[in-house]
Amino acid sequence: MPPVCDTLSGMKRGNLLTLLIVIGLVAGCLFGQFALYDANDPIDGSHWTKQTGDLILIRPLMLMIIPLVFVSVVAGVTSIGDPSKLGVVGGSTVLYYLVTMLLAVSLGAVLVSTLRPGNLDADTQARLQTGAAQEYERSGGIATTIQRAREDRTDNLGGAWRNILHQLIPRNLIDEMAQGRTLGVIVGALMLGLAIAMGGTRTEILVRVFEALFDAIMRLVSWIIWLTPPGVFLLVAWTVGKIGFQELVGPLSKYMLTVVIGLAIHGLIVLPLVLTLFTRRNPFQFMWQMRRALMTAFGTDSSSATLPVTIESAETEGGCSKRSANFVLPLGATINMDGTAIYEAVAVVFLFQLYGIELAFSELLIVMITATLAAIGAAGIPSAGLVTMVIVIAAVNTSLGGRDVPQLPVSAIGVIIGVDRIIDMCRTTVNVWGDAVGAKIITKIAPDTVEELEAARG
Repeated sequence: MPPVCDTLSGMKRGNLLTLLIVIGLVAGCLFGQFALYDANDPIDGSHWTKQTGDLILIRPLMLMIIPLVFVSVVAGVTSIGDPSKLGVVGGSTVLYYLVTMLLAVSLGAVLVSTLRPGNLDADTQARLQTGAAQEYERSGGIATTIQRAREDRTDNLGGAWRNILHQLIPRNLIDEMAQGRTLGVIVGALMLGLAIAMGGTRTEILVRVFEALFDAIMRLVSWIIWLTPPGVFLLVAWTVGKIGFQELVGPLSKYMLTVVIGLAIHGLIVLPLVLTLFTRRNPFQFMWQMRRALMTAFGTDSSSATLPVTIESAETEGGCSKRSANFVLPLGATINMDGTAIYEAVAVVFLFQLYGIELAFSELLIVMITATLAAIGAAGIPSAGLVTMVIVIAAVNTSLGGRDVPQLPVSAIGVIIGVDRIIDMCRTTVNVWGDAVGAKIITKIAPDTVEELEAARG
């Protein structure tokens, strides 16, 4: 088949898949609200929609994460070739991630301090505070995770640093893979890729081996992607069936609106401006090219599970170089969490406002710093940011204790647990969009050949 026919056929398949995902999203919302939701008996994680959605979409995607991360990073490093150029690419990537996350967390802190969604009337505050403890107790999984964090002494600022350093310097790479801790896997892959790149002709065969492995894994990913429409339908139906649309217009609507405004500003204004500044390309055209990855992120609620789709979309439709996609995107799915940083800042300050605890500027700075660290340490899985929020609350409480101000109980997290899934879907989408923008920018630094880029753009 001629190349032009291949391109047209690929475009038709991509458009069909996009249409099917959109239908799955809409149908899932309607089915969840009108067929599953019951205010008196809400469904839980054992419901067949959640279990089936995990089985047909989440588990196959999660199966590919560790081999994809390891192989793609090794292939990305070896394709860069010159170790000095790897330093430029790596340094530029980390700098981009840190700057955009600091912009995100600053935006969240300014918005929540300006809009003050937690300044509700006394009756509403009392009702939310009463329900918080009950919701916290019902969420046994989150309570258990928080307790484990306390036992491991990771619920403070020093613990957050130790957690990140321990992931950066793993003791057992196989154990890191088995536990699904991708940061340690990335470090191991970076070291192996660098050694292969410096081996010259003696290790040239390994370069071809990892390139072939990556090609095979991406073929598997392209097959799994076609499971996205039914998987998104089931997972969205479960989410809406668990929460119900009425939660969106209740007392928590101000909080949710603040988070969504922050995510929209960062995703539709800040990141596009950054992309335009460095690439001089239309950012919204690139956003459209990444639509399947963004919709998958919204439906699966996991940047890690979306990673295979993100890499495939970035290379085949987004015009990103293989070098940047293989290196930047796996790293971004692990440490670049712009949406989570916004959410952490808004949620924590909102809860302090709700309990009538005023934060000084110094406490807001603590929120910004610890929210950035917590977002970096958060796993790319559903509701991970809810658990790492304990780090931020504990750090602020420590500061408040120094000036004899009432502290926020951890059970206050129960106020926002009920609507966290909806917020998590939105912030995960921004997380993935931030990774994609980074890959596009780094493409300017480490482009493939002109022929490969033209073929990727179609």
